[in-house]
This record gives sequence, C-alpha cells and structure tokens, in this order.
Amino acid sequence: MNLENLFAVHTSLLELAIRGSVMYLLLLAALRVLVRRHVGSMSLMDLLLMVLIADAAQNAMATDYRSITEGVVLCGTLIGWNYFLDWLAYRSPFVQRLLEPAPLPVIRDGKFIRRNMRQEFITEDELRGQLREKGVESIDNAELVCIESDGGISVRLRG
Repeated sequence: MNLENLFAVHTSLLELAIRGSVMYLLLLAALRVLVRRHVGSMSLMDLLLMVLIADAAQNAMATDYRSITEGVVLCGTLIGWNYFLDWLAYRSPFVQRLLEPAPLPVIRDGKFIRRNMRQEFITEDELRGQLREKGVESIDNAELVCIESDGGISVRLRG
C-alpha cells in the first residue's frame, strides 16, 4: 500500500468540480421532466443527490479516481450544488417553480382529465386505488385531485 497515492490528486480538482456540476445539472433537468409520481416522499433533488453521491463515493473507494481526495471533492461538489439550489429555491419563487413541478390536476369536478393522466402514465384503476387509500369511494365526490411534485396525490372534496 502506497500512502502517498492514497491522498494524491491525479485529476484536476477544478475538472472534478466541473464534471460533478455538469452531471448534477443534466440529471436534474432530465429527472425534472421525466419523473413525478415514482419518486414518493423524497424530493427529486434528494433522490438525485443520493444516486450521484453513491456513485461518486463508490468510485473513490474502488480506486477509479485513484485517491480519496478526488472522491471527496466530487461528493462535496454534489452536496454544494444541492444545498445551493435548495437555498436558491427557498429564496426565489421563480427558481422553486423551475425545480419543483406544479401540481398536475388529474380529476376536476368529478371527471378524469385524461390528457394529464396519459402524460403521467397513470391508469384509471391506479388513480381509483390511490383515491380509495385516501378514503374517497367515488370520483363524483372529488372537486380536484392532483399529482403533487413529490409524487403523492392530493384530494379536495366537494363542499
């Protein structure tokens, strides 16, 4: 074991930060467009961060980067981007709208909005099942049902 190589930097730290930044932003944009209802209770950015950190940490541990320092810099870059975007979304409603999709109505006034259901690949049976879990037996009772940004379903019943 060569202790000098264990913490040596073999790749430019700036290059690692740029690689991490580009991958984070590209994957965030792709997941923002493609994923809504499959994420569950984790936010999209949290899920993305976990996946990228797991990969970056694995590479650092398996010597793909040749040193722990490079893996730490890459993980730090990913954490930094996640923190910065969370902070920015908290401060700016515009950024929040960019990072978190708006609720998508799938039932309005007791009627299915088929176009939105097709967009999310949610079937009538899946939606009815979600409504039963929320205690709604008939869609006629629903004034508005939306798929929220975290993948959950919100229901507003008729008054």
